[in-house]
Amino acid sequence: MRDSYARKIDYLRISITDRCNLRCRYCMPEEGVASVGHGAVLSYEELYRVARIAVERGVRKIRLTGGEPLVRKGVVDFIASLVALPEKPELTLTTNGVLLSDYAEPLRQAGLARINVSLDSLQAERFKQITRRDQLQSVLDGLRAAEAAGLAPIKINMVPIRGVNEDEIAAFARLSYKHNWEVRFIEFMPVSSGLDYTDRQLYPAVQIKQDLEQVAPLVPEQRQGILGPARIYRLQGAVGTVGIIHAVSSHFCRECNRLRLTADGQLRPCLLSDHEIDLRSVLRSGADDEKVANVLLRSVAEKPERHCLGQDYQPGERRMQGIGG
Repeated sequence: MRDSYARKIDYLRISITDRCNLRCRYCMPEEGVASVGHGAVLSYEELYRVARIAVERGVRKIRLTGGEPLVRKGVVDFIASLVALPEKPELTLTTNGVLLSDYAEPLRQAGLARINVSLDSLQAERFKQITRRDQLQSVLDGLRAAEAAGLAPIKINMVPIRGVNEDEIAAFARLSYKHNWEVRFIEFMPVSSGLDYTDRQLYPAVQIKQDLEQVAPLVPEQRQGILGPARIYRLQGAVGTVGIIHAVSSHFCRECNRLRLTADGQLRPCLLSDHEIDLRSVLRSGADDEKVANVLLRSVAEKPERHCLGQDYQPGERRMQGIGG
């Protein structure tokens, strides 16, 4: 599948739930987070059908997200069903790590390729302040369990926010000396309105890189396969790597190869646009596979050339946990 700008679309991010066991301040408020409702969330059978059709049309990588995907019952069996697809897409999962110590080994046995763990502080009190939950030790235990289970390479996603946690960049980078992890620093994206942090707290990629260079010289890494938006480096002498994702200051839209499916069945051609295409009603109308595929192709055709963050972009109402990241 190729979009109007000749980009090959071979990556599908599937949100399997909008529920989460944290309340991160840059994602959602403490209270008043209305769920889309059980009836609106796509069933595993519906999600599997979309994944199967997408893979038949050229998708080669599927990432499961949420909310927090590990809070949905049956996730391990669902992963096993996707792993069994004849085309053998690369299957990954993004988690906040709170439940990972219980799930790491079952996920590996189900055939999950690897995981991304979102983690924004290594300090217990600060973690609690950012997430509104006292769960740092659970996340650290989950990382150890994932490493022991062989879910490698583990990727850590850290969002530096000015005045909140940017002083921990060096500490996160030093994790790559002890572990063969990819520690990635993602520019803060104000996706929705009414949150505790604003676009004025963006900590730019150029500053992130300068902070990393204070730890040790950075050596660029060359990668093969389906590449993501991160620019990857190795700190001199480290066993793991670090990455920088220029989400706002130097967008990666020209290389964007993905579509997003929300838990309530909306296809989102661009993360940072409120434009969505209703797939749920098509799935539940008795449509055949060809009609479902045509909706996927329409969403590919309607991908914009680039996002508008940093220009006159106005954040929408849908929270990140409802979009799927």
